[in-house]
Amino acid sequence: MKPPKPETEIPEISTYYFIRHAEKDRSDPNNEDPDLNEDGIARAALWTKVFQNIKFDEIYSTEYKRTQQTVSAISLQSDVKLTPYSADNLYSEDFKMRTQGKTVLVVGHSDTTPQFVNKIIGEDRYPDIDDADNGSLYIVTVVGDKTKVQLLTID
Repeated sequence: MKPPKPETEIPEISTYYFIRHAEKDRSDPNNEDPDLNEDGIARAALWTKVFQNIKFDEIYSTEYKRTQQTVSAISLQSDVKLTPYSADNLYSEDFKMRTQGKTVLVVGHSDTTPQFVNKIIGEDRYPDIDDADNGSLYIVTVVGDKTKVQLLTID
């Protein structure tokens, strides 16, 4: 009789969706925390449609109005409260532990979004997002110590 095969532990899958905030109101160049403009409101609705069949476990946003407005409908749709994050502490051990095995949406900015992705994948692959680009979607999958990233454009 053969001995039983040892049970192998199946690593958890963590999936991260990263987007930049939708188009912001640029009418007042001195306003550091503008709302979304009409195009941004339309894009936020598009993101809600894009993500309608994804059940997020956690949704992270910086504390700016434009990021929160971009994902507020997704937060309601998923019944998940927005969790603020600081761009100064990307992919910390705490964040990694809290999101392990989960499906997570992170909305950020032209510089923080690719930096966050680069931190997870462990290489400096993605430069800052062009200021005119509000439609990039980075999907990062982490299985054990392996990462895979896809970059899509949603317009």
